[in-house]
Amino acid sequence: MKRLLSIELQKIWKNRASRVLTLTYFILLTFIALIASIKFDIGNFKIHFAELGIFNFPYIWHFNTYIAAILKFFLAIVIVSMMANEYSYGTLKQNLIDGMSKKEFVLSKFITVVMFAFVSTVFIFIMSMILGLSFSSYTELGIIFSDLDYLLAYFVKLVGFFSFCLFLGILVKRSAFAIGFLFVWNIIEGISIAVLNYQVFPTSDYDRNFTQFLPLESMSNLIVEPFTRLSVVKSIGNQIGVADSKIYSVDYSAILIVSLWIVIFMLMSYKLLKKRDL
Repeated sequence: MKRLLSIELQKIWKNRASRVLTLTYFILLTFIALIASIKFDIGNFKIHFAELGIFNFPYIWHFNTYIAAILKFFLAIVIVSMMANEYSYGTLKQNLIDGMSKKEFVLSKFITVVMFAFVSTVFIFIMSMILGLSFSSYTELGIIFSDLDYLLAYFVKLVGFFSFCLFLGILVKRSAFAIGFLFVWNIIEGISIAVLNYQVFPTSDYDRNFTQFLPLESMSNLIVEPFTRLSVVKSIGNQIGVADSKIYSVDYSAILIVSLWIVIFMLMSYKLLKKRDL
């Protein structure tokens, strides 16, 4: 397993575009810290984001994982390009000639996906700890280490999304087309959800029972948007008579669904590669 990971990391690091995108991703993650310095002063109206409580424990785990997940597309391009380059440069065929089985090849890609997700999760954990200890109004150990399941949800979300990208890379063979297919699929899911919401089941929750099993939607359900959870937003909602009934905790059924999709994507990737004449 260590050998397989070493081979994949060498391929990524020797590719300039993949190296730049990977470094850009982690650099952009650190920009979350810059939110603390953002201030708006418009007459008597003043906003300091750090004072809104976004870096308070345990809310910071929710906020940072949600924001960081938005940036996952940078690594998605790396994952898709990683697979497309195997076809373009002939390294896939060479690896098989050198004795690597197709099962080992897919496993090496999946290990790389898990590694990217794990490193990103650890990075978010460390950064959140630093920001939280610097700005949080609550520093009791029980509060600091509560809601850590957002990190688990973040990890599963990345593995699921990258596994989908890996499958598309194997299916389409070209990175540009694979990324295009990803956006088309996102649109298809969006249209399906809208039709179910407003046309098929406008007064019931049956649409939710179905759409929660869609791949991208199930990944989206792992971490609900955190902004309406802020006390200042809730108070505004109460003043205008808008009740907040949203559940912000991590939905473990979504974790199970995404985990099943990960298995499906990897099995489909292997079956596709196994049948394909290289």
